[in-house]
Amino acid sequence: MLEVEDIECRYGSVNVLHKVSLQVKQGEFVTLIGANGAGKSTTLKAISGLLPPISGRITFLGEDITNASPRRILEMGIAHCPEGRKIFPYMTVQENLEIGCYRRTDWKQMADDMDAVFDRFPVLGERRNQAGGTLSGGEQQMLAIGRALMSRPKLVLFDEPSLGLAPNNVQKTFDYIMEINGQGTTVLMVEQNAYAALEMCDRSYLLETGHVTLHGSSEELIQNPHVRHAYLGVEGEDEAA
Repeated sequence: MLEVEDIECRYGSVNVLHKVSLQVKQGEFVTLIGANGAGKSTTLKAISGLLPPISGRITFLGEDITNASPRRILEMGIAHCPEGRKIFPYMTVQENLEIGCYRRTDWKQMADDMDAVFDRFPVLGERRNQAGGTLSGGEQQMLAIGRALMSRPKLVLFDEPSLGLAPNNVQKTFDYIMEINGQGTTVLMVEQNAYAALEMCDRSYLLETGHVTLHGSSEELIQNPHVRHAYLGVEGEDEAA
C-alpha cells in the first residue's frame, strides 16, 4: 500500500533522515519508535507532503507521491493526525470536523460520517457548537482523530497520539486507534511510549538518528535486547550490537 524507499529529508542544511525505507501493507498497524529527534515525525511529514524528500521515493497504491502536494495526498486517501493535535481553537467542534472533509462534495455521506464521529465520541456531539480550544486535552485528541476520519482515509498517520494526555485518556486514545484499524483503516503511528506501541501493532520500525536500525514484528522487537534495554526500560539485558 505504502512504500518509502531510501528517502532523505533536510531542515536547512541539516539532514534529518538518511535513506529511510519502510513498507505498510493494506490493513496493517505499523509503528515507528525511537528517541526524541530520531526522525519519526519527519518521516510522517515526508509521507503527507509537508516536507518533501530531497532524495528517495514514496509510493501509495502504486502512484509516486514523492513530490505531490499535501492536498493531492489527502485526496488519495492519506490523513495526517499531527503531534499536539493542532485543532483550530476558535472554531467549533463541528467546524473543525468540516475542515477534515473540505475536499469532499458527497454531502449526504459527509453528514453520515459526522454522525458516525459523534456516535464514536458522544462528548463531541454534546459539544458540537463549543469552541475546540475549550475542550480538555483528551477531548481535543478525539476531535483530531474525528477530523482525520472525516476525509474517509485509507491510511491514517498518527503522530504521538498520547502526547500531553492525562493517564486515564491515554488508553482510551489507543483503544480508538485500534478500533479504527480493526474496521479496516490502515494505520502508521509514531509513538514515544514504545511498549504500548509494540503491544498494539503488527510490525514496527526503530529509528535512531535518522536511520532505520531495526524492523520486524512487534514480538521480535519486544524481545530484541537493544530495544528492551534502550526503549522498554528492561534492566539486565545485553545491548545488541
